Amino acid sequence: MLPRDAIAEAIRAAAPRGGPALVAFLTAGFPGRERFTADLLKMDEAADVIEIGVPFSDPMADGMTIQRSSRAALAEGVTLAWIIAELSNLVKRPRAPLLLMSYLNPLLAHGIGRLPAEARAAGIAGFIVPDLPFEECADMRAALSDEGMALVQMVTPVTPPARLAMLARESEGFVYAVTMTGTTGRDVAVPDAVLDYLDRVRAAAAVPVCAGFGIRHAAQVTRLSGHADGVIVGSALVEALERGEDPAVFLRGLRSSVHSPPPWTPRR
Repeated sequence: MLPRDAIAEAIRAAAPRGGPALVAFLTAGFPGRERFTADLLKMDEAADVIEIGVPFSDPMADGMTIQRSSRAALAEGVTLAWIIAELSNLVKRPRAPLLLMSYLNPLLAHGIGRLPAEARAAGIAGFIVPDLPFEECADMRAALSDEGMALVQMVTPVTPPARLAMLARESEGFVYAVTMTGTTGRDVAVPDAVLDYLDRVRAAAAVPVCAGFGIRHAAQVTRLSGHADGVIVGSALVEALERGEDPAVFLRGLRSSVHSPPPWTPRR
């Protein structure tokens, strides 16, 4: 199975367990470089997919929590090359597919020509690049495709319908459906309009759809069940790690109020 297909299958596999799938995010090297692999493997006990954030000095889509974590990781010398080396040296391989979430600058600085092969060898299945428009992603998409890796596309509630349909159709691994305008980290309710939007994305998508931004509570996960194939947990999980909490316990708590399989059939 190609790495990009493994991402989609891991998300779909959560449905019989009472889905949606949990896509867990951590900033590499935060709260400490020495904890990175241990935190990653703890998250692997409960997550279906894991996003590893590459620290960047200007994370424009991220709120204060992830901005703070990026600054701290950069101060400790965390780089994309360091992340790839740490993953390459893992003795125990994570069960969950891994993605790198990175702004474009660190990827270009590393070298697009050599990045995909190195990333796949390190166990990475795909990339999310928030500041890379689809119209400018052909080179990155082709380079990743040569290694069977995904380039995940992002949509928002204000994406025009025709563009939303195009991005949902072209995304690989899953579609990242942002649930609000603005940055990550805010604690918000899930209005009916967001559920309707997610239903439109799922109707257009060829791969699973995962809802992200502002997911913090089990009640939100329950509310999204039936409208998204997965939920992306970022700032809340970074804060839990910062407090020294067990990330697996935190993630399992998000499923605590989802007791039965949702009344929908996962997209095949």
